[in-house]
This record gives sequence, structure tokens and C-alpha cells, in this order.
Amino acid sequence: MELAFDRQAARKERLAFVRSYAAWVKKTPNAEWSKNQAVLIDSLMENARNMPLSARVYLVRVAGRKGARRHPHSSR
Repeated sequence: MELAFDRQAARKERLAFVRSYAAWVKKTPNAEWSKNQAVLIDSLMENARNMPLSARVYLVRVAGRKGARRHPHSSR
């Protein structure tokens, strides 16, 4: 079974999210949204600490993904 992926729809969805989040940040007091950002960042850091990969293995995987990625505007 092949899954269809509509890039244009995904892009519109991402842009809608960014716009709604930006509107929320603009209308929300700094103390509130910065506290929410701190919770998010802390959870990301905690998750990174629990990552079963060594730093070396992680970097090898990231480098592999970057090498496999082809951009239509790149000169490669």
C-alpha cells in the first residue's frame, strides 16, 4: 500500500501553524510563553540525555542523512 503525500497541503499546514503560533506569541505575555518554551526545551534536553546512542553514532547517522538528501536547487 502506497501512502500519498501532498507537499503543497503539508506546506500550507505548516505555514498555518507558524502563523497561529506567531499570533499567540504576540498576544501572550513574555513570562507565560517563555515559561512554555522552557518546559519544551527542558523536555528535549531530558530526552536527549535518555538517548541510547553515543554522540559518535548520532553524528554518523546525521551525516548519513545529510549526504542522502538531494535538493533541487543544489549544484551537486
